[in-house]
Order: sequence, then C-alpha cells, then structure tokens
Amino acid sequence: MALNYIWIAFFIIAFVIGLIKWLFFGNWEIFTQLTQATFDMAKTGFEISLGLTGVLALWLGIMKIGEKGGAVYLLNRFTAPLFSKLFPEIPRNHPVFGPMMMNISANMLGLDNAATPLGLKAMEGLQELNPNKETASNAQIMFLVLNTSGLTIIPISIMVYRAQLGAVNPTDVFVPILLATFFSTMAGLLAVSFFQKINLFNKVVFAYLGGLSALVAGIIYYFSTLSSEAIHRISSASANFILFGIIIGFIGLGLRKKINVYESFIEGAKEGFDVAIRIIPYLIGILVAIGVFRASGALDLMMQGTRWTVQAVGLDTQFVEALPTAFMKPLSGSGARGMMIETMKTHGADSFAGRLASIMQGSTETTFYVLAVYFGAVNIKKTRHALTCGLIADLVGLIAAIVMAYLFFS
Repeated sequence: MALNYIWIAFFIIAFVIGLIKWLFFGNWEIFTQLTQATFDMAKTGFEISLGLTGVLALWLGIMKIGEKGGAVYLLNRFTAPLFSKLFPEIPRNHPVFGPMMMNISANMLGLDNAATPLGLKAMEGLQELNPNKETASNAQIMFLVLNTSGLTIIPISIMVYRAQLGAVNPTDVFVPILLATFFSTMAGLLAVSFFQKINLFNKVVFAYLGGLSALVAGIIYYFSTLSSEAIHRISSASANFILFGIIIGFIGLGLRKKINVYESFIEGAKEGFDVAIRIIPYLIGILVAIGVFRASGALDLMMQGTRWTVQAVGLDTQFVEALPTAFMKPLSGSGARGMMIETMKTHGADSFAGRLASIMQGSTETTFYVLAVYFGAVNIKKTRHALTCGLIADLVGLIAAIVMAYLFFS
C-alpha cells in the first residue's frame, strides 16, 4: 500500500512542479521533458530486465545445485545451535526451520525474489506454532527482523545491475556490503533480544556472535591499513574468489550426493528466466515514476535541501546523491532498486554516489513492505515491537553503508 501512494505522489508532484515551471517561469519544454522521461525510462527498465535474464538464470541454477546437493542442510547444521537459542519457542528440528533457512540463505545471496515465497512459507509454519493468532509471536518477530536487517553475504542482484550499467568491476561493492549488512543485522538482533530478554551472553550465542564480530573487526582493521588502490584490488580479488568458490563448492556437493548436476542447473535456470520476466512490469513502473520525478526537478530540489543541511553542520556532502535509495529502502525494494539504478545512470556506476547507492541497497531490507506482506499473509494484526526493531536495523545499516563507502571509495 505504501508503494501505491509513493508511486502516485511521484507523478502528482512532477505534474505540479511542471505546471509551476510552465505558468510562472515560462518553461515551455517541461511537459515535453516529462513525457520523454516516461518513454526513456520504460525503455531502460525493459533493457535492464532483459539483461538480467542470463545472470539470474545462472545463479538460480547454481542455487538449485546447492539446494539439491545439501548446502542448505549443512548451513542448517552449522546454525542450529545458535537458532535454538534465538528461537526458543520452536521445537528443535521442527520442519519450519527448513523454509526459514532457505529464506535466510536466499537473502544472504541477495536473491530477493527467491527469498519472499520461502519467507511466506516459513511465516505460515511459525503461525501454526503461534498460540495467539492475531498477535505476532516472539519467533515471528525475530525471523522478520532478521529478514528486514537484510544480512547479505553475496549481493548477486546488485552486482548484476552494476554490470548492466557499465561498472568496470561490478564486484567492488562486495566487501563493503558484507560489512554494512553485518552491522545492520547485529543491530536488529540486539534490539529484538532486548525486547524479548534473550541472553546474548549465553556461551553458544556469544561464541557465534563474538566470532563473527571479531572476523568483521579484523576485516575492517585490515582494509583500514591499505591504500585505496590496494583496497580495490584485494576486495575485488577476494569477492570473485569467494563467488567462484561457491560455484565449485556447490558442484562438489552435487557430485558427492550423486545428483544430476547439469539437470539441476537447468531446473534452477528456468526459474531464473521466469523471475526476470516477472519483474519487467515492476521495474518499468517504478523507473518511469522516478524518471518523471527527476525530470520535473523535484528530486534536485530535495537533494539541494539535504545538501544545504549537511553543509550547514560542516559534513562532507558526497553521500547526499545516494540518499534517495536510503529514503526509499524501508518502503519498497523495487522503489529503492529503481533509485539505485537512477543514481548509477545519472552519476555513473563507478561514481562514489553509484557505489554508495549499491551498498545502501544491499545493507538493509524493505521493513514496511516485509512487515505488511509477511504479517498480512497470516493475518497478524498486532505486530508488537517488530517495526521498532526493524527501523533500528535500517538506521544502523544506513550509517554503516556511508562509513564503508568512505573507507573503501573516498
């Protein structure tokens, strides 16, 4: 619903500003520019969707190999001790852990479209365990906030868009996204644990979170000692090594399980093609709305006001151009994706703003959208502390994204 109002507002605001420019400032070309923007962005949306088909088919094919080869089972075994502490209401080895882990795994790989149906299935399973069907359970809130905090290990879709828009090295945002999304997820986890009185100093939880925190701190320290050129070179090399290593690892698991690896790949690739086709109308719809909003000058006015405020408090303004993605992200994934694409098209995929928008897109999830869809699917009316914890994660993710962009790309 929020996206519906935002979409309508973009067109109405663009029309009002266009009318003011025409009647009071004598800009006779403004409506020609607005109309041309609708055609240009519709073409851009289709071209981007078409270009996504191959890469989505590739990675969903690889995901299918991993799924059938037991990668999700191994991940479940690895995380089971932690999850038993974070979700004490769920019986150990309950079937709901299956779709939960698949959903979290898809989010980790940046496959938003694949994650949503798995998340809905998990929420239905959690609802069966929920004693009060109209009020969100602790387990549902924890699962939802882990979704909205958007832990992303491999941001496939973001790297695909960067490649489509001409980035010299589409994977250079890999490590910054990994770090920013870690802080976002930790913030969401801490917030939920505070409300639900979960003891994070339990030796099992502390071992998992302490180990992850130490690893991230080590990565940040290591990269902070390097030159800008070395950071780009090492982060790119490590990102591509990990990505290709996952492909080899999944194939290896498939061989170990004696599945037909190639047929599994084809099965998943077909799903990738379907996903690429399905997103065409959504991408065109949001890009056209953003296009007219920018063509009217409304986005420039908003950015000028933000830039003036940032300058007034004595801060650097490089990050301001990427803020539309951050403003849109809690409301709509497709809207934020459109803002990210628009930022990269306007300023360049390898510009500071283009890279920061990519990091912002990968550092958090669509809090309002996820709450509406996931809770709406199981008729939850009382969401308790879910929204508060989700927004805390969003804010920390935004700040972390800006800090990481300055560390890696400034």
